[in-house]
Amino acid sequence: MRREAVGGQMTPTGSFPAVGRPQRPEPPVRDRLLRDLLGERRLALGRRTSDRFWGLFGALLVTAIAAGARLWELGRPGKLVFDETYYVKEGWSLASLGFEAAWPDDPNAAFESGDVSSYKTDEAEYVVHPPVGKWMIAAGMRLMGGAENPMAWRIASAVVGVLAVLLLVRIARRLFSSTLLGLVAGLLLAVDGEAIVHSRTGLLDQFLMFWVLVAFGCLVLDREWARRRLADRVAQIVEAGGAIGKYGPRLGFRGWRLAAAVSLGLACGVKWSGLYFVAAFCLLTVVWDMTARRTAGVGRWWEDALVVDAVPAALVMLPTVAAVYVASWSAWFAHPKSYLRDWAVVNGVAPPGWWPDWGWAQGAWEAGRSLWEYHRMMWDFHTGLDSDHNYASHPLGWIVQWRPTSFYWDKYAPGQGPCPADAAGDCATAVTSLGNPLLWWLGALAIPVVLVLAIRFRDWRGAAALTGIAAGWLPWFQYSWPLADRTIFTFYTIVFTPFVILTLVYLLAVGIERTSRRSGDRRIVCWLAGVLVLLIVGVSVLYYPVWTAMPVPYEYWQRLMLLPSWI
Repeated sequence: MRREAVGGQMTPTGSFPAVGRPQRPEPPVRDRLLRDLLGERRLALGRRTSDRFWGLFGALLVTAIAAGARLWELGRPGKLVFDETYYVKEGWSLASLGFEAAWPDDPNAAFESGDVSSYKTDEAEYVVHPPVGKWMIAAGMRLMGGAENPMAWRIASAVVGVLAVLLLVRIARRLFSSTLLGLVAGLLLAVDGEAIVHSRTGLLDQFLMFWVLVAFGCLVLDREWARRRLADRVAQIVEAGGAIGKYGPRLGFRGWRLAAAVSLGLACGVKWSGLYFVAAFCLLTVVWDMTARRTAGVGRWWEDALVVDAVPAALVMLPTVAAVYVASWSAWFAHPKSYLRDWAVVNGVAPPGWWPDWGWAQGAWEAGRSLWEYHRMMWDFHTGLDSDHNYASHPLGWIVQWRPTSFYWDKYAPGQGPCPADAAGDCATAVTSLGNPLLWWLGALAIPVVLVLAIRFRDWRGAAALTGIAAGWLPWFQYSWPLADRTIFTFYTIVFTPFVILTLVYLLAVGIERTSRRSGDRRIVCWLAGVLVLLIVGVSVLYYPVWTAMPVPYEYWQRLMLLPSWI
């Protein structure tokens, strides 16, 4: 090996060094680990002032668009639509009495006209969903000063819908290490029909989507925190002259993971289908820990991740989810008139012999046993629900919005209702839970492509987006033909709508990252992405009236119903 003089020093080399160019020093161990664990794009995110500016101003701009689409004439229509007939009234009586009260026969007309106190103060109603979503609807009505205004029924859904857009901007920005792609993801959610309709109606699934998205965001933050902590501790070992060996360091308490568990508990407190996300997200975060330890050079990375990360995660997350869920029933525990609250006492179901006979313990057992019986009845209802409904749909068609759910529809002659007297023909008003057709059809095509790319490139971002879709969509097949025949609806897709959008944006990210910055291919990808986003926004402008009960010519409504199954 030759030795060449560089800067007055003799340096072993296999080639001539560049004259006058100092050799680049080896980066510190921590920096190299961070580069391997997080990627250079993530480490560079936010370094430039312009990037930070658009990360904040752009997010606020997209959120403002979402707010306008959701809050404008939120009280239209001035009637309880679809399942608002259950959740709005249940939420109001829950806030007024502390339990969901029964209502007289056909109470909607009186409720819509302002008589919101006709519930029966001494009789509870049998409800089949946990209370968190109804508490959130009730909070909105209380903040608006009462339930007499239709806007009050929906304000909580609207606020949550706006916040979900802001969350998705920030989540996608970290996920794809790109401020621009974060803004694209938020804009797509801001203009999607499923997101707009659920933000303008007082249904529970909007709140389920919100808490699931919060949990996902917390886990993305936990992933980054854990990898930075792992880089720090591995670097300390190496710089002290030690070796990683078979097992790596412990990371300590993980606050973002706890926050995710709280959010998942609240999601389950809205609807039981939140449990599917508990399972999926717990598995996802364990896989992230495994790959982190493998990248950091831990010898027995899979065993280390299971023992050091997965077991503590299970011991923290699962009890937290359960505790938050049970706590969400606190009003039911507190009010003796709650449905089935005294079931154990009335039916003489005594505690087992090993149960303590202290007074408070006896009461706790009776309350817990009564709640268990209530949950058994709810389970029987959900698994046995089989009633004919015009808008029931098989989950196979959900991803292409084959049979969207009509929440509200009415037709008026000129001069009647909201139809102008000088209208050329009849008018239609509709609230149709139909996702933006172009967005969802592209999303359906993107799913198998992203699956292949995520496997080929071992890309955690595509896998994360697909995990959200799988948790929100695939479990419903067990309730459908040929396995079962439960009545289910396309509007359940709102819970995984953000993940469909992340799947689309992931393809844009791959297209941009896999082409050279200076090549014409990257410009083509960017132009194509821009055109597609503009087309999706344009389609949303066309469909906005049938998402928001705006009066439109009957012929216009018909032209928008592209498929017979949409009517």
